[in-house]
Amino acid sequence: MQVLFKIAEQEGFYLKHYTRLSGGDINDVFLLETENNKKVIKLNKANKLPGLFKEEASALHALSATQSFSIPKVLHLGELDKTSYLILSYIEESSSNQFFWESFAKQLASLHENTAANFGWKSHNYIGSLPQNNKAHSTSSDFYIQQRLIPQFKLALLNGFSFKNLNRFYKEVELHIPKQEKPALIHGDLWSGNFICGKNQSPVLIDPAICYASREMDLAMMQLFGGFPNMVFNEYQQHFPIDTGWVERIEMYQLYYLLVHLNLFGARYLQQVQQIIKKYL
Repeated sequence: MQVLFKIAEQEGFYLKHYTRLSGGDINDVFLLETENNKKVIKLNKANKLPGLFKEEASALHALSATQSFSIPKVLHLGELDKTSYLILSYIEESSSNQFFWESFAKQLASLHENTAANFGWKSHNYIGSLPQNNKAHSTSSDFYIQQRLIPQFKLALLNGFSFKNLNRFYKEVELHIPKQEKPALIHGDLWSGNFICGKNQSPVLIDPAICYASREMDLAMMQLFGGFPNMVFNEYQQHFPIDTGWVERIEMYQLYYLLVHLNLFGARYLQQVQQIIKKYL
């Protein structure tokens, strides 16, 4: 990867060695060893996902500003030889214990306490490699339906998946979403691959798909693919209690993430999507 040495030269550091890291489904990810420290770099074709790293850098800055979680520092953001790159501070991982999960729950509650006048975000961004719309809405239901569900259902149709009675389904979703819940700053893609247990059991968030939305979206995603013990949700309730009815809405909020997976990975997620729609019709 000659481009790594050219990027190092452009950014003013000496690259001694690099190692490819696993988990880079969308980007090529490498650990860089320099004369002074280690860094992580993400690479992608500059014209493939326009603004991807700019939005990620902005999201990491926003999360860091909340002082809730530890967040990788954005070191460099740029483009070279038709390759876009994002260089982040390296965070050494450790094994998690009960203290880590207690801290995670408390810090997630702290993150979610950050609010705004509207649901949405200052710009559109990405979830995985799919565009994520963030136009502002005054209600949680309008934001979820208009900016999350409808774009994914439209994309699903283009991908060959069709669904009946969606307008009736949207009306049911609107009835089920509480009107009193304030916008919360959420990670937006909070599964087990998007956090790290750092030194001293410090929870670290990575790869955000940030916005102001219902905090139930994070809690629902956390239960979709596993990776979080029940104590996290119990502990979360101690710090930022949530309406007990949220348990009944878990699948409703998981629907967005399942639609994303349907559009990214295909028909193996179709049955789950269909089952959730049927539940509300």
